[in-house]
Amino acid sequence: MAYSPFDLTGKTALVTGGNSGIGLGMALAMAQAGADIAIWGTNAAKNAAAVATLEPTGRKILALECDVGDEAAVEAAFTRTLETFGRVDGCFANAGVSGRGGHTFLEMTSAEWHRVTRVNLDGAFYTFRTAARHMVERGGGGVLVGTASLAAIEAAPRSEHYAATKGGMISMVKAMAVEFARYGVRAHSILPGWIETNMTANAVQTDGFKTKVLPRVPMRRWGDGDDFGGIAVYLMSSASKYHTGDTFVIDGGYSLF
Repeated sequence: MAYSPFDLTGKTALVTGGNSGIGLGMALAMAQAGADIAIWGTNAAKNAAAVATLEPTGRKILALECDVGDEAAVEAAFTRTLETFGRVDGCFANAGVSGRGGHTFLEMTSAEWHRVTRVNLDGAFYTFRTAARHMVERGGGGVLVGTASLAAIEAAPRSEHYAATKGGMISMVKAMAVEFARYGVRAHSILPGWIETNMTANAVQTDGFKTKVLPRVPMRRWGDGDDFGGIAVYLMSSASKYHTGDTFVIDGGYSLF
């Protein structure tokens, strides 16, 4: 029998924020590797566009509108996901909002703090908790993957709330890796560097970023969603069955230079 650990046929992956950017890049690669895909997003038009991108793979695709910061909405969306696919083998908590960085920490309001933590941290908690319950109850293992950020390990002035959520993501994932290992459920976090997405488009296109930040990226380009397809397939696959609790930095070498 041929060695084919990256064949995801028969598996289902859930990707929150999967209708664009990093999430869509992961979803597309996993679908091309044979997985059925559920994506959750808050924008109906972007959901529809993502479905059009994913359907040519021939896999079963589901797109649901879901605000991950709403606990009840997460529970309802997960129920609908199970009604469609019967199981979820991988849960990628990728949905997030930026910190904007418009004001200093001294001027940050409680409303702004909670705008970010509600989605990036609370939303990841609701999503992971629901997925973990399912995986533990049905048996057979699975994987929980959170999209963090370099902001978790490098200073992010004026975005302390964003940094806090991403640092929290790493810590939460490590704890889950230990708690759920006995059930065959693995957990990891991914730390993107400067990736050109809808969230970062306004920043990376400025002259300041092009002249001061881009030269610090050894690969001399911004990342894109497709750069995260390989790691998603690996983490969903049997090739990573004994690998858990890791923190993957995918930044073109930015944090090294």
